[in-house]
Amino acid sequence: MTRELLLDLSRLIWRARLATPSGIDRVERAYARHFLAQDRRKVRFVARMGPLGARELPREALEIFLGSLERQWHDPGAESDPAAPARLIAASLRFRRKGPSIGLIPSHQNWHRRDWLTRLKGKDGRLVLFLHDTIPADYPEYARKGGAERHRQRLAHALGVADGFVVNSAATGEALAHYCPRRRLPVPLCVAPIGLDPLDIAPASDAPLPSRPWFLCLGTIEPRKNHLLLLHVWRRLAEAMPGKAPALVVVGRRGWENENIVDLLERGRGLAGLVYEHNALGDAQLAALLKGAQALLMPSFAEGFGMPVSEALAAGVPVIAADLAVYRESAGEVPLYLDPLDGPAWHQAVLDYAEPGSARRQAQLERLQGWKAPSWEDHFARVEDLLERLDR
Repeated sequence: MTRELLLDLSRLIWRARLATPSGIDRVERAYARHFLAQDRRKVRFVARMGPLGARELPREALEIFLGSLERQWHDPGAESDPAAPARLIAASLRFRRKGPSIGLIPSHQNWHRRDWLTRLKGKDGRLVLFLHDTIPADYPEYARKGGAERHRQRLAHALGVADGFVVNSAATGEALAHYCPRRRLPVPLCVAPIGLDPLDIAPASDAPLPSRPWFLCLGTIEPRKNHLLLLHVWRRLAEAMPGKAPALVVVGRRGWENENIVDLLERGRGLAGLVYEHNALGDAQLAALLKGAQALLMPSFAEGFGMPVSEALAAGVPVIAADLAVYRESAGEVPLYLDPLDGPAWHQAVLDYAEPGSARRQAQLERLQGWKAPSWEDHFARVEDLLERLDR
């Protein structure tokens, strides 16, 4: 028996109000595109829409919505349709089950609602959940208020209902196992690294490129990403190299618990004209910034996958990153790994990589020649294998 697939796109619709996507948003969009195009099994697209309840999304309306969303991500505010989500919701139909199926949620959306998980699974059905990380539960100090409790609830419900998990890294799978009795998962686990969307798009003419060599830090501005370390490094650079220090470009929405970071960004001594913050760049602008950077800087304390690291390496850009197991899993020995608390080491690395003809930077570029970027084709081959196993 080949069960039909119910792909839950609740998060993608809910997040469409934001001008730029998170990594998980990009993953859910990739799932929508993949299952719209595949013909291996019947697929229906569903979403939980608050008071409207469970809805089915017609394919044609979904295609239009995705096209508008992708144009918005490429260039926020240009050619996008702010009414597209509303039209998709208006075109949606009441969801009715048509027999045994496999429910698939490619995000953490609604995991705290056990009734939704059981409904998506259905009688005699299966449920597959994509876990991106356990960070809010493992590191409550970095979570929003109430976020740790909410994520632990998600994990408890998921482990009680799901018939299989997709994870973006072996490290995420190991973290999930910590929440299981005897630290062993009771259901199949599919480790499928996230694929990359191509960045070889035409550089944006309005890309905000600094006039001096620059480094890029990409990610939501929140404590876990460790922006404070970089801002203190740049204050030292400003003092030691007046007029000659490289620039730091910080790209990402402002998140939570970030008052000290924002204070430095807005009023930090010596940082004006040296540190640039961008909260809503389109993909074309971001691609131009990334491709011209001396290096991508990722001093995070914890990550589930770290998509920007793979994106930078795929673009031929060096990476200086915190020494995390998940980075080593995806990027191998290519990046320069540093302790995320070792400010002097980061300061010296920035100086070295900013130097014209930097030997340290060139050595990483040579290591990069043997690195292979993860692909969506490989990702979905592994996911399809898990779905076939659950058909039996």
